[in-house]
Amino acid sequence: MRNFPHSRLALGAAFAACATLAFAQPRFESASPTAGGKTSQQANQTADKTVYQAVDYVNKNKKGAQVVVIPGEIKSNNATFLQKFTANNIADFGELELSNANFTVLERSNLGPVLREFELAYNLGDPQAARKYLGMGRMKTTKYVVKFDILKTEQVASAQQSFDGGTLGQMAGLLGAFSGSRGGAMAGAVGGTAIGSVHQGEATSVWVIGMRYKIINAETTEQLAQGYTEEKMEVGATSGGALGINSSQQGGAGLDTMVQRLIQKSVWDIDSKYK
Repeated sequence: MRNFPHSRLALGAAFAACATLAFAQPRFESASPTAGGKTSQQANQTADKTVYQAVDYVNKNKKGAQVVVIPGEIKSNNATFLQKFTANNIADFGELELSNANFTVLERSNLGPVLREFELAYNLGDPQAARKYLGMGRMKTTKYVVKFDILKTEQVASAQQSFDGGTLGQMAGLLGAFSGSRGGAMAGAVGGTAIGSVHQGEATSVWVIGMRYKIINAETTEQLAQGYTEEKMEVGATSGGALGINSSQQGGAGLDTMVQRLIQKSVWDIDSKYK
């Protein structure tokens, strides 16, 4: 009987541990056959730098106004970007980050044709018609309309360098051959083969992507504020080898990551200045 309180404490601790495990965020293991290997570690180190990171918005504890995000414009002529992104993709990122910054976001998917009619009227430059739609249904209490535009996606720089040991290998073989001894010739041939097998190269490309945001007064459809931000996207690759052993690595932040980071910078600006 004396040990009963201790047993009860131990049982309580066990239940607490189980509860903690039950509410822990799920974790998933890689099914790749190379998981845990050297190439896996290198690739994951690069990928970790592109994983989504939540932003600590300065005014996130302050409730923001009710906003609606409408699809913006993509003014880039870059074919890769246009194939990968639509204005709706960018607006989805905007809704996510504005919600994280504690704005009340009316999701476009829940507003139906009213929002599409507002977008059409606004883009056609008809503020009276746009105001009429903003006065309907759930949009009545909307304070701001926000849009995010991509203004620039261009490759601004690239560089590459390489080393090929073939020429040096041939020189080493010739020097051995002219050394006047059989041993020197053999050593020169072996050294020439080893040096000639060495090759190494790397290439880097840097892009600049620019985004503008606009805040529109939902009651008057007048533009209240706008801002612009840019980010560099660097993509690189390396390769090398010697004596038949080759290695290569490539990586960098992708377009999805860059657009989300630009949205986060824009929302940080909105959260800081317009709450």
